Amino acid sequence: MQEAVRSDFWASALIRRAEVGGANAVIARKGDPSAGAVLVKVARLDGTGVLYAPALGPDGARIWLNLERQGVGPAERDIDAYIERRVASDPDLWVVEIEDRQGRHFLTEPTES
Repeated sequence: MQEAVRSDFWASALIRRAEVGGANAVIARKGDPSAGAVLVKVARLDGTGVLYAPALGPDGARIWLNLERQGVGPAERDIDAYIERRVASDPDLWVVEIEDRQGRHFLTEPTES
């Protein structure tokens, strides 16, 4: 079984990948450093975006779900409202925000789009 990577380390690595790719990325909210769940918000800088949340795939590996399929977004205000609701129920939650006009997420794990 693979050992989980600390949330703070993982979020920092994602930010670094985004910056190397020419995007701006920040930790918009810090949660539990070792085990908090992470949401990834991609802002397209036109008032729209996409929110990704982790889930387990059929093989037990982490995948990222595009929450637009669950009715979150694409308006940034809708994404932000969803994040606020999640934070209210999960104080350990992390939020990484990536600003990229192309909408790139820089996630290395598989995503469901």
